[in-house]
This record gives sequence, C-alpha cells and structure tokens, in this order.
Amino acid sequence: MAESDSGEKTEEPTGKKLSDARNKGQIARSKELGTMFVLIGSACAMMLVGSTLVDALSGMMTRLFSFSREEALDLNALFNVVGASVSLIITPMLWIFAIIAFAAFVGNTLLGGLSFSWEAMTPKASKMSPIAGLKRMLGPQSYVELLKSILKFFVVFIVAYLLLNGLFDQILGLSRESIPINFVHAVQLLLGMFFTLTISLIIIALIDAPYQVWNHNRQLKMTKQEVKDEHKSAEGSPEIKGRIRRVQYEMSQRRMMADVVNSDVIITNPNHYSVALQYDAKVGGAPVLIAKGVDEMAMHIRTIAKEHGIEIVQSPALARSLYYTAEVGDDIPEELFAAVAQVLAFIFQLSEHRRGRAKKPIPVAKKLPIPDDFRY
Repeated sequence: MAESDSGEKTEEPTGKKLSDARNKGQIARSKELGTMFVLIGSACAMMLVGSTLVDALSGMMTRLFSFSREEALDLNALFNVVGASVSLIITPMLWIFAIIAFAAFVGNTLLGGLSFSWEAMTPKASKMSPIAGLKRMLGPQSYVELLKSILKFFVVFIVAYLLLNGLFDQILGLSRESIPINFVHAVQLLLGMFFTLTISLIIIALIDAPYQVWNHNRQLKMTKQEVKDEHKSAEGSPEIKGRIRRVQYEMSQRRMMADVVNSDVIITNPNHYSVALQYDAKVGGAPVLIAKGVDEMAMHIRTIAKEHGIEIVQSPALARSLYYTAEVGDDIPEELFAAVAQVLAFIFQLSEHRRGRAKKPIPVAKKLPIPDDFRY
C-alpha cells in the first residue's frame, strides 16, 4: 500500500521542478489565446490602416495604368514608375505587419512568459518515432483538441449566423448603392463581421488558457518520494553533510591546537577542562582565548603546553567559566578580567623570578573573584 501511495503524483511541483521544465521549454502555452490575439490584431490593423492601404493601392493602380508612351518605351522610366507605385503601399503594409507581429508576441507570451530553450530545439528520436506520434494522436490531449475544435466551430458558426441574420438587410442594400460607395460600405461590413468573429474566440481562449495552466501543472506534479529526493539532492544527504561537518570540526581543532604554542598560560580544571589564553602586554586590550577543550582535548592541550614550556595553572572555577563564556578567538568576558589578571600577574612574575629578576611569586589564590553568574 505504501509503495502504491509513493507512486501517485499528488504533490505540487517545486520551484526547481518548474525552473527545470522552463529550461527544457516546457511551459504553459495556449494556441487559442495566440490565435485570438493574431486575428484581433489583424482586424484592428485593417480598421486602423485599412483606409490608408486602400488609398495607397488605388494610387498605385492609377499610376501603373496611366503611364505615358514615352515611359513605356524607356526602361529606366518604367522601373521608376513601378518603384514609385510600389513604395506607396510599403508604409501601410509595414504598419499592418507591425501590429500583427505585436499582437502575436503578446498572445504567445501572455501565458507562460517569454522562454527560449536550446534543449527544446534539439532533435530527439522520440519526436520522430511513429509509435510515439501514434500515442499522441490517440492520447487524451488529442481528444481535448478535438473537443476544442468542435466548440470553436459551433461558437464561430453561431456568431456568424447571428451576424448574417442581423446584417442581412444591409448586405442586400449594397446592390442598390452606387459605385464606389457600395465598395466602401461592403469593406466596412466585412471588417466589422471579421472583428466580431475574432472577438467571439475570446470564449474559446477563456476556456483553453486556464485548462493549459492546469494541465501543465498536472504534468509536472511529483510523487512524495520525488520531492524528498529533490530536497535531499539540493540540501545534500545527511551522511555527506555529517562528513563535511566532521572534516570542518577536525580542521578547526587542528588550527586551534597549532595556536596553543602561542599562548601565555593554560588554565585547567585540572582533569576535565583546559583553556589557553594569550595576552600581548605591548598592545594592551583584553586577553584572548585561543584554544579550549574538555576531557581528551583538554589533555592534549596540556600535553602541547608541557612540550613547549607553557605554564599551566590549576583553577577549576576559572577554567569552567572561561570554557562556557568565551569562544575561540574571542576576548575573555569583562566580568572575568580581575580573575584572569591575577593569573597573568603570577605568570609574568614567575617568568621574572626564573630569570633572576624578582622573588618567587605567591601562588594564585584558590578563590578568584568570579561573579556568581559566571560560575559553572
């Protein structure tokens, strides 16, 4: 039962899944929405620029059928006439193409946005496979497209019938109008009917666009196991993360042990805790905790200290306080300045005594001035 549940795609696609699909060119697209925008753009272009285009065509035809005999016999003049005539329609045609191209761009990027994928352009054997093509032809998507085509036919048919029924008298009246008024009126009627028919495609687009979004999301849905695997690959497996943490910890411990040789004093528990302090009297400031450890690490710090002749002072309360209130590389807390100062004073006086410059110092007091809040 658990295995069957894990195979069901019940989870919404993750951000990575959506991003990978977009990189592959798999985005929600509605052909009906793009077609609707192209047809509406064409209708708008003809309504906006149509009169200018008609005037340009009229001027071109007039010029082409009215050149003189001399122009007909002169090849250069004839080319000039043709060039000047054709140039009349270039501007309105460019405007029409620009409006249609803009409408096509908006219609095809409104749903899913702008996307360019080299992977989607790469030839694939599956796309050329007859079996795969047959599956697509007989698949659920083909039936959806058939249903949309039937719906589109009926919508356009009903709208066209209503238009012809409503404009029937005006269409018959064209025969009673004189030329060229009837041509102008006929063009206006055709443009109006064409625009209305294209507007009717909004019904199809309003149905198809949400369906394409839903279908795209359905195809990208994931199983719970896929979500877990993706999360694991993104975050890293626990084993690898644990190994990385161990390596980082070991490296930090090695660096810390290397810094022990630069310490001025080691304060111990004496068995469980060890902290190494460094104080530069020339620079001043607060002493710095450069290493600390417990149990085996504490023993290792003391071993290094003995090998390099670093003084070890036993002060259990101060060792525990420093261990729990300061991190490696940090200045010691201000509340422990007085206690640490007595230890450093003892160390420096002991160093002077060994050089024969001072008397033997009094050992560090067993009860150092440590605030109650800093006792562990």
